[in-house]
Amino acid sequence: MSRKKSIFKGKVINRLQFKLPALSINEAMARTMVGVFVSQLDPEVTELADIKCAVSEAVTNSIVHGYRYVSSGAGIVTVTVSIMEGRAVRVEIKDQGCGISNVQEARQPLFTTDAAGERSGMGFTVMESFTDAMKVVSKPGQGTTVTLCKVLKDRPEVAGGYRRHGQS
Repeated sequence: MSRKKSIFKGKVINRLQFKLPALSINEAMARTMVGVFVSQLDPEVTELADIKCAVSEAVTNSIVHGYRYVSSGAGIVTVTVSIMEGRAVRVEIKDQGCGISNVQEARQPLFTTDAAGERSGMGFTVMESFTDAMKVVSKPGQGTTVTLCKVLKDRPEVAGGYRRHGQS
């Protein structure tokens, strides 16, 4: 199994799942909750910022594109963040919105379903640039799941992924 595929699997050390109404204001809540949860691994500031940015893009995509045909807040975005063996972080953002008919096309830079609006179509490109791997699974009429993985750098002062007892 390739390195990229293998980071999607592995032993889960800790997991958090939460659901939010599909409201733009909840994007900040999602990124903050993921950031706080991942903080238990004591990531570098840039690693944490990368994860939070990728989560922001994925949640925003779910709200803006996945639920574009429903009234504001009617949809639900489910976020599951898992801390895996080897200091890997896996974040899954799932909606039950309209889905994507052509995922390969949607992953192309500048592709957007909102060409007449203010959307640049860079969401998937941004997510990929801030993570080690990204997987998108979608079915029209059933929703989309974006899975993001990032492996944090090894840090000698952190044992087993967690800060050693007694160190600050």
